[in-house]
Parts: sequence; structure tokens; C-alpha cells
Amino acid sequence: MSKRQAEYLTSLLSDPVSDAPAAEAPPLPSSDSPPQPPQRIAATTLLARESALARIAAGEVKQVTQLLLDPARVRIWPGNARHQASLTEESCRDLIDSILAEGGQKVPVVVRRLSDDPTHEYELIAGTRRHWSISWLRANNYPDTMLLAQVQSLDDESAFRLADLENRARRDVSDFERARNYREALKTYYNDRQNQMAERLNLSKGWLSKMLTVAALPDWAVEAFASPADIQLKVCYALAQRLNAPTKDDPKSVRRAKAEAAAIRAEQAERRKRGEAGLPSGEVTRRLYAALQEPASEGESLFRADSAHGRLAVSVLSANRNGATVRIYAGSGASDAEIVAMVADALAALKAKGKGVAP
Repeated sequence: MSKRQAEYLTSLLSDPVSDAPAAEAPPLPSSDSPPQPPQRIAATTLLARESALARIAAGEVKQVTQLLLDPARVRIWPGNARHQASLTEESCRDLIDSILAEGGQKVPVVVRRLSDDPTHEYELIAGTRRHWSISWLRANNYPDTMLLAQVQSLDDESAFRLADLENRARRDVSDFERARNYREALKTYYNDRQNQMAERLNLSKGWLSKMLTVAALPDWAVEAFASPADIQLKVCYALAQRLNAPTKDDPKSVRRAKAEAAAIRAEQAERRKRGEAGLPSGEVTRRLYAALQEPASEGESLFRADSAHGRLAVSVLSANRNGATVRIYAGSGASDAEIVAMVADALAALKAKGKGVAP
């Protein structure tokens, strides 16, 4: 964890080890001094304990309680970002094996107490994957396995910040899951004020804005991906940006994209039936983005070049003795240098076809 994240975490939770005063042991007697009576040593230790308890009572030290719980008595907090349906034996296999190898769970989950739910005593704030794995072990030959939990007193906004901090280090929590979580939190805790939210979460304002753009992907586009976990910021931001930026051609282009999304969903279903992996997110993004572009004209087959992200970057619309029409597409993800190289390739391709524009 970076220094910045560590400082941020300290603002949410106090470390009982670092905050709690260490009881001072009585000084060891020197060889020249007479031994102290046992009563005096006991009194010194008792005074140290009373001092520590007084600091706890005064609120100077925050106690953290850890318990062993039945996971069935712990419900999942709705504000958690993780997509629950994605938790399976396969996705949690490494954690399950680790718990078995180490003789139990080593890192506690974070919970808070409930008072209004007759079927649950606690609510899980962070540690959904650990909760799922312990539940799976109890249902599969390890009924005595218990959930190690740290009990905290947290309001909803603090709970959201704590869960978000933990999820940042989790590779198995996708950008899309976090983005949708941010979108809900923006309304619920921050009154739609992105600047305030970025400050509270210690996030870049620009990065948060991009995440919220991805969160706005329509459901018909999300359903084209093999899993919401496949939707990552780097790959899907340009598509989300295009769908969120209205143009005069939007009604037609969106209809084309919706039709392509339906075709992709059918392909994904067929792949699942055959036990095959779903279409890669880059392929899905490329096809949806291409469907949003104007239909290819006859001259467009003269040349086309895609960026490294699989999106159309440069095409030749027409070429004749008066010149050539070259289109450079926004949102392709290609750099300026890559665009220049593609244009040079287009001119070379035209020359090879006898349609060159250079004298």
C-alpha cells in the first residue's frame, strides 16, 4: 500500500497496536540496589493497566474487536462494489486453498453490528470474497470453519470509503463494478458533487470523471460483454464517451449499435453452450464502436486502418485524379504519430492501386 493510501486508511481506522499505550514494565533492579518486593511490582503493573483503561474510556484509544462468526449471520452490505454473481468456486479457488493451507483465515473482514435484522447480527463492509469462501468451506466438508471479523462502528459514507480502499488493491474487482458503485455513491453520499467525492476518496478528479463515464454505459451495451468484469476503463472508455456524447446521427447509429450488441449477445450465448471462452472485451468494444460509425461507403474499401485498441482510426473515402478524401476518426485511441503513419500507409496503398495523388 502506498504512503498516501496508508495515511488515508489511518483516517478511517485506528490501529489499536500503534494507538494503545504500552504498559511500562518496572525497571530491572541493578546489582547494587536491593530487590523490590513483589507487592510494589504488582502495584506498578496495576497502575499501568488502570492508566491504559482510563485512556480507552476517555476516547484517546480506539479498541478494535475481532470475533469468529458464522458467515450465515453476516449479510452483505449493499454498498459493496463487488459483483456477487461473479463469485464462484473457480474464482475463489486460490483463497479457499490458502485458508485450508494456513489452518484458517488470516486477514479479518470488516463488519458492523446490526440491530434491526432478526436473521443477521452483522453487516459485511469489506471482505466479500473471504465471506464467500468461508461459507463455501462450511457447506463443503469444513462445517467448523469460522469467519474472522473485525467489528467497526461506521456510518454509510465511511463504510463506502473503507470498502473502496480495499477494492482498489483487488484485481478481481473490475473497473465497471467500481464505476457503477461510484455512480450510486455520488448520488447517495456526495449530492452529485464530483469534486467533493474525489477529495473524500483521495482520487484524481479526471480519473473519477472517466470512471463515471464508463458507469453510464447503457445496459444493452453491458450485456454484450461476456461478463461485467471484462469492462475495463482503458479498453471501454472511448466507447462510453461516444455513447454519452450525442450527435446528429445518434438515432441511426444507436440503432446500428443495438443491433450489433444483440448479435454479439447471441454469439456469447453460443460460446457458453459450447464451453468456450467469451469474446474478448477488445473485440466487443471494436464491433460496437464500428457500428456507431457511418456505414462504410464504396470508396472506403480503398483503405482502412485500426488502432491498437481495435477501433477504426483512418480510412480513405474516395480517390480520383482530383485527389483523395481521407477520414481520421476521433476516439480511436491512436496517438498523433500513429495517425501520421497510417496516413502514409494510405497514400502508399493508393499508389499501389494506381490511384496515387502524388505527382
